[in-house]
Amino acid sequence: VQLQASGGGLVQTGGSRRLSCVASGITFSRYDMGWFRQAPGKEREFVASIAKNGIDTYYPLSMKGRFTISRDNDKNTVYLQMSSLKAEDTAQYFCAARFAPSGDYNYWGLGTQVTVSS
Repeated sequence: VQLQASGGGLVQTGGSRRLSCVASGITFSRYDMGWFRQAPGKEREFVASIAKNGIDTYYPLSMKGRFTISRDNDKNTVYLQMSSLKAEDTAQYFCAARFAPSGDYNYWGLGTQVTVSS
């Protein structure tokens, strides 16, 4: 199983960025997908998730309105559209796949670095 995240890079404060994560080795449409992030010295943080139906999405309150998760089951890809980026959004962003509708994620990708700077 591989979850390959891409799209990270250097972004200016207030800017936008779209991350992608392509899954292989799983039947993508059977998995809920999530995005997490981890900044240096901090714990991993939940960013967003989307159910296998592509309709139900979940965000922590701190992300809602600025981040949007979506998926394309035909392309085995989950996206994270980020806007109004702040310095505190700087982190390594990971995608993950979960077969059950709740609980632990089964598979994790290596992540892509997003650095927000003025």
